Amino acid sequence: MSEKISVLVSEEDVTKRLKELGEQISKDYEGKEIHMICILKGGVFFMVDLSKRISVPVSLDFMSVSSYGNGTKSSGVVRIAKDLDESIEGKDVLIVEDIIDSGRTLYYLMDILKKRNPKSIRLCTLLDKPERREKDVKVDYVGFEIPDEFVVGYGLDYAQKYRNLPYIGVVEGVE
Repeated sequence: MSEKISVLVSEEDVTKRLKELGEQISKDYEGKEIHMICILKGGVFFMVDLSKRISVPVSLDFMSVSSYGNGTKSSGVVRIAKDLDESIEGKDVLIVEDIIDSGRTLYYLMDILKKRNPKSIRLCTLLDKPERREKDVKVDYVGFEIPDEFVVGYGLDYAQKYRNLPYIGVVEGVE
């Protein structure tokens, strides 16, 4: 661990924002059940903590979708490594993502999932980098809008390292 990491979003700010998002989602889905789909691996930390702050019933499923490999820039090639275990037909679906950057992966994924006939489909991300957007993706719930920096922590990694940091940090010197 030789990279230098500076704090962008503190653990306290992440916790506070999760509470706010949980309250908003609970209000928006009042009287319904949410089927949360986590985009692995980075989204796990966010989805688990967020789901604990939602007061309506939730069910969970997981997908692994990749467009990065070990690099820091999206390759543009999207690959589904693990598909859902359950059908989403007729369900109120909330896709939970750690970060939305170019939007290419989510644009592709939303298109696939809409064809599976969910009752509704919304998108929640911990971090959003709108200045990097290449595809128009409607994000319903945003934890934090961040500048175009390479970030780690709270599920986000750099070559599989730093996911376990309790805050969002910027890895200095990484392009």
